[in-house]
Amino acid sequence: MGEVDEAGLLRAAAAGDAVSFEELYDRLAPMVLLRLRRRCADPDVVADVLQETFTAVWRSAGSWTGHGDVGAWVWTIAARRLVDAYRRRRRSGQELSSRGEEHPAAGPAAASAEDQVMDGLLAGPLEAAMKALSPELQEVLQATVLDGLSTRETAVLLGIPQGTVKTRAWRARSRLRQALA
Repeated sequence: MGEVDEAGLLRAAAAGDAVSFEELYDRLAPMVLLRLRRRCADPDVVADVLQETFTAVWRSAGSWTGHGDVGAWVWTIAARRLVDAYRRRRRSGQELSSRGEEHPAAGPAAASAEDQVMDGLLAGPLEAAMKALSPELQEVLQATVLDGLSTRETAVLLGIPQGTVKTRAWRARSRLRQALA
């Protein structure tokens, strides 16, 4: 089944083909898992969000419009499920550790294709400009630009007000423009 693209697998899964869904899971789960681990240090939450994500993908496979990358569509579902997990924890009085903390059980992960592409894009002047940004500005750019989260979702994920997300995003873009001019 290696010759079928992810869009074909998703369409087959939408028609009830469990084997195609398993293949789609095998292809996309490692990427989703790696990205979730970067944003949440709690392995139980990561495992729950991964399961919720692919349950949602199975149930809503038929709602995919056919536009865009299937991996990006699945990641959007995962990111929103992670935001929901943060909300649930916050309501229950628990806090989650967000990105930047790797869980010891995760161990060193091999560089994903996404990481390799980003490393190539972030080489040179852009890399220097990104490194010059504060960690707070970098994480807002990561969430809003690379992960495609809304301002509201980013605010929940990072535990900051929406206005702060907007301000940090504006500052980050402004500083990148200045550095690259």
